Amino acid sequence: MKGDAPISGSKQKETAIIHGARFAFGPHATVDASIGIAAGRIDRIHTCASRRGAPASSAQEIDLSGFLVMPGLINAHDHLGLALFPPMADSLYPNYIAWGENIHNKFPQEISKHRAVPLEDRLWWGGIRNLLCGVTCVSHHDPLWPTLQRADFPVRVVQQNGWAHSLALGGDLFAVRAATPKGRAFVLHACEGVDRVAQDELWELDRLGLLDSSTVLVHGLAIDRKGVALMIARHASLIVCPSSNYFLYGKLPDLTLLGEIERVALGSDSPVSAEGDLLDEIRFAIDRCGVSPERAYRMVTSIPAQVLRLYDAVGTIKESGVADFIAVWDTGGAPADKLQTLSLHEIEFVMIGGRVQLASETVLERLPIFERYGLEPLSVGATTRWLRAPVNDLLRRTEEVLGKNEVRLGSRSLSLPAYAEVQHAR
Repeated sequence: MKGDAPISGSKQKETAIIHGARFAFGPHATVDASIGIAAGRIDRIHTCASRRGAPASSAQEIDLSGFLVMPGLINAHDHLGLALFPPMADSLYPNYIAWGENIHNKFPQEISKHRAVPLEDRLWWGGIRNLLCGVTCVSHHDPLWPTLQRADFPVRVVQQNGWAHSLALGGDLFAVRAATPKGRAFVLHACEGVDRVAQDELWELDRLGLLDSSTVLVHGLAIDRKGVALMIARHASLIVCPSSNYFLYGKLPDLTLLGEIERVALGSDSPVSAEGDLLDEIRFAIDRCGVSPERAYRMVTSIPAQVLRLYDAVGTIKESGVADFIAVWDTGGAPADKLQTLSLHEIEFVMIGGRVQLASETVLERLPIFERYGLEPLSVGATTRWLRAPVNDLLRRTEEVLGKNEVRLGSRSLSLPAYAEVQHAR
C-alpha cells in the first residue's frame, strides 16, 4: 500500500458504511457519525445520526457502536527489517557510531541468528508490528525493498522521499540528496548522541548545504539552543525517538526546547533500542518527556503527515481523504486522553484505504463476510487479532529459524491460537 501517492478523486459508488461510532476530528473534537467509503476514500461523513438511512445495496455495513474511531497513526521513523530483533546494548554510548561498532563486536551471534530469517519475512513482521498498534502509514529508514512496494503489504509505506543513514555512515549524501524528487523530504539520522561529535553534525550539514526546508533529521538528541535556532532558520523538521535515546545514551530529548522547531514528529525506531511499538513511544513521551496528550496526538497524526509530505489527508478524518482508521472501545473523554494510555491490546480495528486490515474477535463478528475473507489470526501474548497478512506461513517459516515459541516483536511473544494451529495442521 503506497503511502504518498494521491488516490483518484473520481466519484464512485460507496462500498462500505461505518456507523454507530464516535469519530475523532482532532485531539479533543469528536462527533457521533457514520462514514461512507468509496474507492478507498471517505465519500461522505453523516453527522447527527448513527447512520444515514438504508445503505446502498452494494455497500457493506460495519457496525462500530460503542467504539471511538481515530485517524490511523503515522509512524515517522522505523527500521522494518529489525522488528524481530531483541534490544542490543551493554553500556551507555557517546554517539550512534560507537553503539554500532559495539553491538557488532558484542552481539554477532544474535545478529547472525536474526538475519537468517529471510529479509522479506522480516519486513512483513515490521509491517505487522506497526499494524498491531494502529499504525496505518510508516516511514521506513532503509532501502525501499520490493516487498515494501507490494499492494498487499500490511500498512502503507512512504515511497518517494529521499534518505541517507547519517553524516558518518550515509555514503555520498550529495548524490542521495540530488536523487530525492523535488518537493519530497530528505531524511537522515543526525545529532544522535551526547558528545561533541553528535552535536557538530548539525553544523556540518549546514556547511554542506544539506540543511533546508526539505531536510528531516531523526533523533536530534544533541541539538542545543543554538542548534534549534538554526533548525528554525532553515525551516528543517525533526523526528524524535525518546525511548531509544534513553536506552542507548541515558538521556531524554529536551522536548520543551526541541518543541520550538516548527514540525516535530514521533517515531518508534526499532526494538533493537526502543521501548516497544509506537504506542509505547507515545506513552514514554508523555510520561517521561512531559509531552502533553494533545501534542502527542498531533505528533503521530497531522504533524508527520506534513513532515513526510503525505497526500490524501492522511492523519485526519476528512471528506475526500483516505479512509484510514483505527477503533478502540469508547470509554468517554477526548481522543488525546485515550491515546496517552493506549496499548496494542486495545486496538480493536484497523482500516487502510477502505479495507479492514485488523480486527479483534469482537469486531470480527460484526464484519460482513466479504471483509472477513483473507484475515488470519495471530496471538500476541494473551491477545488475539485477525490480520490481513499471511500469518500462518510467516510464523512457520520464522520458527524454523528462531525456534518454536521464540518469535517475538520486542518483548511480546507470537503464536497461533490453538484453533488456528489445528486448522493449519490439516
